[in-house]
Amino acid sequence: MRILTLNPGSSSLKASLVENGVAHGWAAWDLADAKADSRAVRDALERWPDLDAVAVRFVHGGARKTPVLLDDAQLTALERLVPLAPVHQPLSLVIARTVRKVRPDLPMVACFDTAFHATLPEAAAHYPLPRAWTRQNRLHRYGFHGLSCQYAVRRAAELLGRSASAVQLLCCHVGAGVSVTAVKNGRSVDTSMGFTPLEGAVMATRSGSVDPGLLLHVMATAPMSPEEMADALNHRSGLAGMSGTSGDLRAVLAAMAAGDQDAKLAYQVYLHRLRREIGAAAMSLDRLDAVVFTGGVAEYQPEVIHELTAGLAVLGVRAGDALAPAGEDCLLSEPDAAVAVLRVVPREDLEIARGAEDVLSRQGGVLHPRRTGIRAGRARSW
Repeated sequence: MRILTLNPGSSSLKASLVENGVAHGWAAWDLADAKADSRAVRDALERWPDLDAVAVRFVHGGARKTPVLLDDAQLTALERLVPLAPVHQPLSLVIARTVRKVRPDLPMVACFDTAFHATLPEAAAHYPLPRAWTRQNRLHRYGFHGLSCQYAVRRAAELLGRSASAVQLLCCHVGAGVSVTAVKNGRSVDTSMGFTPLEGAVMATRSGSVDPGLLLHVMATAPMSPEEMADALNHRSGLAGMSGTSGDLRAVLAAMAAGDQDAKLAYQVYLHRLRREIGAAAMSLDRLDAVVFTGGVAEYQPEVIHELTAGLAVLGVRAGDALAPAGEDCLLSEPDAAVAVLRVVPREDLEIARGAEDVLSRQGGVLHPRRTGIRAGRARSW
């Protein structure tokens, strides 16, 4: 089955052609360009016209626990979740509607970052708010970066020579967005992001967790509307807000190297808050077998991950002395380390395609009419 995956991230739109679990083509566009119009989506569809389906990553799926076939009703429902994921959700909707306009003959599947965290225990998912607010079970921790975590857990287990259902680990997605997830026997049991992707560690432009009393104070004294506060927390905070840069960690490190004290402090806060999230998530496990780093920073800036792990000795975590080459799945710790430290190159495209094939193989007659040879039944095991 040939599936085009479209993955809008915090800083880029990535497209990949996946055929039977193997990626055969990849391209990326700057996020600003992809937002300006539908050029990138049209380019991807023209580049790979021979398709069975398109699969789109959606950051927020609400209560959806599995990928779904997209239709008008699903798109309308997913649009209602835009306020909960304003950085990503609008672009996913634009992508999906562009695909429907350009290639209405293709089935399209939505895969959700929130679905992986549907297994969160009540104690981890529940917010300490008035019962009248939480009784409908909508105001709870959803968690994000689930597609990245699913792949990283599966791949880490392979590298360790163990089953994913038998390991307890922390999955740290470190890119423009940052999250830490505790995974026990293949299931998410705690995660740093919450009702929205704003909660948790410091990110490129997002604040991460901030005392709500401080925010109430700012809104009362500024004054500031909820929309203005949302813009500040999502787009003008984090590394960008503290350093005065774009928020890209490379820009922060360059400014720090040039002697900028604001950039130095921003980087220190970034590392401190991420280590604190890692320590907190570890308390949801019975033991710690491994810490897995994935995401753009983990892939291309190994020196940052090395410095980060140097502050995790209290958890028994220690990376090796040598920096791993960029772009490879690898063990970062010594082979006999009590807690393994791994770097897994992010491959959300494979996880998205895997989910899409599972949906389509159970749908029977919705597959592309040209490909009558595609089997029905359960999806193949990747």
